[in-house]
Parts: sequence; structure tokens; C-alpha cells
Amino acid sequence: MTHSLDEQKLVARARQVLEIEAAAVSALRSRIDERFVAACQLLHACKGRVVVTGMGKSGHIGDKIAATFASTGTPAFFLHAAEASHGDIGMITQADVILALSNSGETAELIAILPVIKRLGVGLIALTGRPQSTLGRAASVVLDISVAQEACSLNLAPTASTTATLAMGDALAVALLDARGFTEEDFARSHPGGSLGRRLLLHVEDVMRTGEQLPKVTVDTSLRDGLLEMSRKGLGMTTVVDAADHVLGVFTDGDLRRMLDKPFDLQAARMGDVMTRSSKSVRPRMLAAEAVHVMETGRITALPVLDDAGVLVGALNVHDLFRAGVM
Repeated sequence: MTHSLDEQKLVARARQVLEIEAAAVSALRSRIDERFVAACQLLHACKGRVVVTGMGKSGHIGDKIAATFASTGTPAFFLHAAEASHGDIGMITQADVILALSNSGETAELIAILPVIKRLGVGLIALTGRPQSTLGRAASVVLDISVAQEACSLNLAPTASTTATLAMGDALAVALLDARGFTEEDFARSHPGGSLGRRLLLHVEDVMRTGEQLPKVTVDTSLRDGLLEMSRKGLGMTTVVDAADHVLGVFTDGDLRRMLDKPFDLQAARMGDVMTRSSKSVRPRMLAAEAVHVMETGRITALPVLDDAGVLVGALNVHDLFRAGVM
């Protein structure tokens, strides 16, 4: 049997789904009470890990909740409830806390491992739509995630209930994040591959060019040879250094363009005559993000990297920072 697609009905149904799920999440606000506080206290006091478990759609939601906990300062992992009965329950230690998800509170695979959880003496937090269920009665703390209806037109497929469960899990994770004083730097350390991690963990020394890649000339170098050095190294600038590699100034593409607007003997010019003496620079241990700020505020595209004695140790430009994912 086939049905034609009615555009207006599709839009109306989709909006109804969002309204139902939004109402389910909104209803949780009144349930953030002493039981929520007790759950947070139990999780905060956990000396081991938070073990999130569930089956079916609740299991998928549980996997995401565990990942959110782990990335926000609360060590956690997901334990498949069915696999728990076949050996994986050995992952649980007495230092852990269990976060069990079941809308009905009667999921057979969860009920089967309740005696083992009780023998271990670990804390059990239940997220369930039926607080008086078997799971609810066995739990140390019960958080009610019941919904008035599922968004499914048959009122059967887990939709609003899984959305509510996920929202409650996020509420727990973020409340704990704040309680632990979790910072941007902490977040970056657990997300080294993400853009925030790169901005907060990557230092200038991690992206700068060194050795033979460094453009450098002396004050007596002719302008012609200085330009050749710039071209060879491809940074859009060259440093001007003394015999000990102390940076005396820089010369950039922009400096060259400004020179061409004025009468100047290009053949006779030496780098000491044309360099910019009060040039900006950065240190190797500065965050790469700080180098981006220096470039943006100074409207420049390349920077020398100096040590504390003013000796040239590296150089970088905007392309290096783009490749590193900092810009």
C-alpha cells in the first residue's frame, strides 16, 4: 500500500513532533529537586567511574550520556545491559556508580543484573518513566523522566521519552561540570583533536618553522639578496639579525610595496636601511591562538619567534596557523 506525500501534512506532523518533545523536556524543570541534587552528590563523590547502562534506544542514549560525562570531567563509560549478564559486569568496581536507563523500569536485562549491583554495594541512579517500577524501587536515587506521550503517531516508538532522558543526562553532566570547576583548558585536554583543543593546547613552537626554513639576513645584505631570501623561504618576510642571531628588525612584502611608492635607490639599498626596527614578535611557549591575535591586531601576516634573549628561534605566518587549524 502506497501513500502520496502531502507537503502540508509533513510540515504539520514535524512541527507536532517538535512540540511534543519540547513539552517533554520542559516538564523536567519541575523535577529538578532534592532527588536531582542527591544524584549529583552521588556522582560527584564517585571515586571510580560512572557506569551508564541500558537497552535498545535507551542504550543508544546512554552511550551518548556516558560520552558527555567523560568529556566534561566525570570519568564514565557505557555498559551494554545484555552483555553485562555475560561477563561484562566484571567491568564494575565497588568504587563506581551505576546510571541505569529504562523508560518502563522493567527492562529484563537490567533487572537481571540488579542483584549483582546490590551485592557490590555501588550507588544506583535510575532514569525511568516509572519511579515505582522494579528498577525504581531498587535504585538509590530515582529521576523521573516520564512523558505525557511519545511523539510517534502510534504512541509506541521511543521519541519524546528518549529526548527527555538525554536532556536529563545533559543536566546531570553540566551540573557536575560546574561543581567540579571544569574549565576551557580541561575541556581542551579531553578534546585535543577539536578546534577548541587546538586553540588552547597548541603553542607557537608546535607550528613554527625552524632551521634552514628561517629567513634571515644581516644589515649589510643588499636589498636584492634580501628579496631573494624572502622568496626562497616563502614567509612573506625576512628577519634582519646580527652575528649572534639577535633580531634587529624585519622586512616584509608590505615594506617593499611602500618603498616602491617613494624615490629610492634599490640597487644601493642595504637591509639595515629599509628594515622595520620596532617589529612585533612572539615567544615559542605562547599559545598559537595568541600569535593569531598579534597578527590580527597588528594587521600582519608573519612573525619572528624569539627567545627571552631576543635570539631568533623560529618564524611563522598565517598559512602555518591555518594548516594547524588555529585560525
